[in-house]
Amino acid sequence: MSKQANQVVGDGAADAARFTDVFLPAWLDVALPPGTGPAPVVEELPDNGGATTTLAQARTAFMLAHLGQLSGQERLIEAARRINSFVTRYLRDPDGGCVYAVNPDGSRIDTAEANTRRTYDQSFVLLALVTLRNADPSAVSAEDVDRCWSFIGTVLKDTDNEALWEDDRMAAGNAQPSDLRAQNPHMHMLEAVLQCLELTGDAVWADRARTLVRAGTRFFFDPATGAVREFVGNDLMPIDTPEGRRREPGHQYEWAWLLMRYATLTGDVDAGSFVAPMADFAATYGWRKDGPMAGALFDALSAEGKVTEATHLLWPLTEAGKYFAALARDTGDVEAADKAREIADLIFGRYFSPGNQPSWVNQFDGDGNVTWDAGLSRLLYHVALFVSEGATAGLWPLTSKRSAVS
Repeated sequence: MSKQANQVVGDGAADAARFTDVFLPAWLDVALPPGTGPAPVVEELPDNGGATTTLAQARTAFMLAHLGQLSGQERLIEAARRINSFVTRYLRDPDGGCVYAVNPDGSRIDTAEANTRRTYDQSFVLLALVTLRNADPSAVSAEDVDRCWSFIGTVLKDTDNEALWEDDRMAAGNAQPSDLRAQNPHMHMLEAVLQCLELTGDAVWADRARTLVRAGTRFFFDPATGAVREFVGNDLMPIDTPEGRRREPGHQYEWAWLLMRYATLTGDVDAGSFVAPMADFAATYGWRKDGPMAGALFDALSAEGKVTEATHLLWPLTEAGKYFAALARDTGDVEAADKAREIADLIFGRYFSPGNQPSWVNQFDGDGNVTWDAGLSRLLYHVALFVSEGATAGLWPLTSKRSAVS
């Protein structure tokens, strides 16, 4: 793509419908090595030859299994099996935890960072395992899912606070006083646990989800505005620093979407009271209103809503899109449906290359100049969920072959 964005053109809904059966197969042709055995996808396009991470591989395995099952496309499920097999063989330790990164050939990297087991990463491993098991029970056993959760629950859980540590290093008591705690691992673990609840029906996952929602409410939701804090101190208390005052519009919508799903799956309607303040904070302060990037979300705000990062990553738009699509589906809100379609126009008309090329960029500045041109594989997870949520809301078919949509 050029270093400056083109004007938004085309039909975002039609592009969303082509994502599953046109874009992803074209991307897999260049991102996943040929063959049938365990293999990782490239971390980004163009391939930079760097380390292979649990985050990118697990996210991708989940995304492919999720869309593969919904659309009935076996090629996507087969790719998910191969990627998950790579994670299990090369990134997973005997206790069920997965390290941050290995070399592309699966060999271990001899650094503390590479061998750290991050809570954030384990949430996507759990998400991938339970989703692939649902799509193909022969690919993942119930024991695989249990082993992953056992590592999370015994190693990464902060039992004193009913919260999560950042990683196994912090859990072992090796944290520094300046180390921060983030909402992100809690948010994505909630996502994974809700997926387990929906796909297994086991009430134990509802109990685990309630614990995570309580942690979010207690430590990360700012009572002054209802917005989600990105970081708190090592003791989980608010901090008056730039990190402590950081608010990301994308995460307001992501938490709102998750809490709506949580209320539906558990019947805990009280959680819904947190949704509107988050969405209102993002709606009031988070959107660029003019210029070439009008309609995009800012990357970061202050606690008061002042723009602190006036750039525009791709993923926040997908999270807003998920929220509005789910709102349209669940309530029949016509304005929410229109907003989701507008977001699809912006995502596929600006961030993705025209036509069916498997190419996209990660970030623009306010003038429409590309500031981060990598096509990060881990971002496709965000796009996939927006596409599937929009399809369940009837905003577009899941694939370009309309007969494949029930």
